[in-house]
Amino acid sequence: MRDQIFREAITPTSPRAKRPSHTSEGCAGGTGQRKSALMSQTIAPLPDVDHQAAQFPDGLALECGAVVAPLTVAYRTYGRLNAAASNAVLICHALTGDQYVAETHPITGKPGWWENIIGPGRPLDTDRYFLVCANVLGGCMGSTGPRSEMTDAAGRGLGRPWGTDFPSVTIRDMVRAQKRLMEKLGINRWLAVIGGSMGGMQVLEWAATYPEAVYAAAPIATAAHHSAQNIAFHEVGRAAIHSDPDWRGGRYWEAGIIPAKGLSVARMVAHITYLSEKALTRKFGRRLRGASALTFLEDVFEVESYLRHQGSTFVRRFDANAYLTITRAMDFFDLAADHEGDLAKAFRGTATRFFVASFNSDWLFPTSESRTLVRALNMAAANVSFVEIDSDKGHDAFLLEEPDFHRALGGFLAGCAERLGV
Repeated sequence: MRDQIFREAITPTSPRAKRPSHTSEGCAGGTGQRKSALMSQTIAPLPDVDHQAAQFPDGLALECGAVVAPLTVAYRTYGRLNAAASNAVLICHALTGDQYVAETHPITGKPGWWENIIGPGRPLDTDRYFLVCANVLGGCMGSTGPRSEMTDAAGRGLGRPWGTDFPSVTIRDMVRAQKRLMEKLGINRWLAVIGGSMGGMQVLEWAATYPEAVYAAAPIATAAHHSAQNIAFHEVGRAAIHSDPDWRGGRYWEAGIIPAKGLSVARMVAHITYLSEKALTRKFGRRLRGASALTFLEDVFEVESYLRHQGSTFVRRFDANAYLTITRAMDFFDLAADHEGDLAKAFRGTATRFFVASFNSDWLFPTSESRTLVRALNMAAANVSFVEIDSDKGHDAFLLEEPDFHRALGGFLAGCAERLGV
């Protein structure tokens, strides 16, 4: 009965609300009429998906003092865990990623976000390693988050989603939830923990909080804290969501709608930070779309159409309250502050091996941030390798086809596996 009540609470009630269509048009086929229609369209909440998940009835105590119970951690695995459970690799996803790292996404139908380096014979070789990727705490793809059923202090369901009542979470909370999954899977130590961007923050938290559980760590295109500039970009995105009338104070689920306009703008702003000026110029330049006149009513430049496409597809796979929750977790992450202002102290005495990678066109997490991390690891006498990849693709380079990066990451992981006899 409780599940039935909850399902009714999130079922669209507005006659205008419809389940989103998952066939997306290319970014080069839009018109002013389509743009206008998109911005006025009412889009229903995300469809329900039966995710593979681990359940923890006792829940998790968060750093803010709240307890979420029960705790659900949705995850996917690739490859086979060996008898010694020594070949397990944890992949930590970025802000808008999820656990579907190397398979068709159940909502969008698109390939996994790191499918280009996962599989037999690839850098993350599924014939050799057992790969695990979990949706972060606070996410919207099956793990406990704002879309989950709200519970009281005793863990009893209240028949409605958490929404904005979901407690504040931190990167460390996300890692502690992953640690519960690790234990449930029968894994005592990860061969490696790997991730880029916010995934890299989780990697650093793993290495600092559970060094005995991490043989190797690969923080990629990341930093030990979020810069003021990055916080500012996040705040613009959050303000866009808050200003959308459909946000309704975070209770948009009551009307069976989502703040699509605000969430779309948040994605557009964020996506700009994932690219470089060179990449945008190479892909779009100042090419026009054949507009009949200079007007605000239709996309004039190709880059405008591209950004609107990114925004319109994003709102069909991500929850606005989850976006607010996770961006806040990124903003509050500061590993040095958690260790008396001394980043090296976070890793002092560690036996974990580190592979740090950056990209020279990434201005969201520039190479200078990676060098700061490497210096701290050197001061802590840690075993660390560092590579800066020459690329014009910006922050998103770690997700794209970058052979030098793939060889470096694959070589580091293979070397660690050989040392452990994997």
